[in-house]
Amino acid sequence: MPRDLLCLGIDPGIGTLGYGLVRQRGGDLSAEGYGAIHTPPGLSLPERLSCLFGSLEGELGGVRPDLVAVERLYFGRNTTTAEMVWQARGVVLLFASRLGVPVLEPKPSDVKMAVCGYGGADKRQVQLMVTGLLGLKRCPSPDDVADALAVAIAGLSMCIGGYWG
Repeated sequence: MPRDLLCLGIDPGIGTLGYGLVRQRGGDLSAEGYGAIHTPPGLSLPERLSCLFGSLEGELGGVRPDLVAVERLYFGRNTTTAEMVWQARGVVLLFASRLGVPVLEPKPSDVKMAVCGYGGADKRQVQLMVTGLLGLKRCPSPDDVADALAVAIAGLSMCIGGYWG
């Protein structure tokens, strides 16, 4: 019988970072916990990054997932936002490396494919599928949390699919 797998999915952001823990038992998925970390907008970028890291350690440092999934980012035009999110993503990767578990980096299309079966699904479709797949009563809020749960589902799919990024 295959063992359970626990994946920590993270949707990185400088103002709001979503996280979700999804467990796979055979063919069943369940949400083991999820939430959002917010940083005060009045802080400097280094202070916000430090706040993110401290909050990740405080809220998730005691969790022992089998893997961490962090969505690979794509930004078209807003390079200022992209730069800050990339830096937040770096904090997440540091946190994940300290857990000492494999880190998977699914592309947005990988996440949509794993959750919806279609790499071009829209945000609302992904949120509705996450809610249904995990048997939740309502869609997690804010959107960053639903996105993090979707990333965790994609991470489990990649792991079960036989490759580690």
